[in-house]
Amino acid sequence: MKIEFWSDIICPYCGLMDHRLHLVQERFEHDLEIVHRSFQLHPDLPREGITQRDLFAAAGVPTEAGVRTIRRIEESAEADGLTPYHALDRTLGPTDHAHELLAYATDQGRGNEIWSAMFRAHFGEPRALWTVDAVLRFAGEAGLDGAADALGSRRYRDRVQADQREAESLGAQGMPFIVLDERYAIPGAIGTEDLLAAVTKAWAEHTPKLSVIGGAEGVCGPDGCAVTFT
Repeated sequence: MKIEFWSDIICPYCGLMDHRLHLVQERFEHDLEIVHRSFQLHPDLPREGITQRDLFAAAGVPTEAGVRTIRRIEESAEADGLTPYHALDRTLGPTDHAHELLAYATDQGRGNEIWSAMFRAHFGEPRALWTVDAVLRFAGEAGLDGAADALGSRRYRDRVQADQREAESLGAQGMPFIVLDERYAIPGAIGTEDLLAAVTKAWAEHTPKLSVIGGAEGVCGPDGCAVTFT
């Protein structure tokens, strides 16, 4: 069953949900295909980046209230074993180059791995990944050969933009945004147990059990045939 996961690298709930998706994938008894999709939350941020507190001010969010919210996300990450997780003390910037690299990594068969690694780099170190040079350094450390050409050509820009348009067409108004089996949407972050329950429900409806109709006159098995009629 396919799980499509729209997110942005600078979204702290997204990094947390990436972790929870992998926890569910480990616990679920059937195969799940996680497909990462791109959505840029703040494409107009300055390339040099701004602090989370500066973003509160720019968005008109009272600093104290914003800090409380982010601290709760950090506490949730710690409770889930995702540490360190610097959601407050970091910088944020435009993620176009990062998303183009992630699209390239997906074409190289390393999409899930590199998405998770980039979340860990940004929230774990915390690392700024807003410039081409910064993204290419990350790519080099991850062993993504050919990244310079992929970013220099901008050949993945249209795909990144198409991902965002699709999410918006599905009703996404923020991140994270998860779609299960192309039928069920989860707009926002939920706990691991709730996510597992949602995946279990979607799987059950994706692969319904057979209903027995009528009765058979006999059954043949490895040990022979049984007569069940008169």
